Amino acid sequence: MSTEHAHGTADAPVRFDTKIAVLLRDDLETWQRLNVTAFLVSGLGTQHPEVIGEPYEDADATPYLPMLRQPVLVFEGGKETLTSAHGKALGRGLPRAVFTSDLFTTGNDRDNRAAVRAVATDALDLVGLAVYGPRNAVDKILKGARMHP
Repeated sequence: MSTEHAHGTADAPVRFDTKIAVLLRDDLETWQRLNVTAFLVSGLGTQHPEVIGEPYEDADATPYLPMLRQPVLVFEGGKETLTSAHGKALGRGLPRAVFTSDLFTTGNDRDNRAAVRAVATDALDLVGLAVYGPRNAVDKILKGARMHP
């Protein structure tokens, strides 16, 4: 299945069949929102390399790393919205990443993984969730969330 297509000419905008979305809890401070978003999307390309575009280069031929090839849409909602979205993402089996409140107190990947591993799925204190999949499935998972201002 193609994950992107353009209608018409080669200059037509690309419309993706998939969506990358981040859902943040609405009570986070600004620095937390930015940090959580960065962490959540960081693993997507390692498991789904099709989301990574080509490397960049400026007019002087200075190379830059490739980035995600499609927009990341950021939403917000209350704790209940996050819990509901998490359950729907699990039920649909979509690729997902979680960020729990415990991760604000750890300082490295090993401790982050241990903090998540220590809590049962339905008891996770979620502050962020990233999900990737077909547009309509991601839209259903995010029902009740609002676009981040």
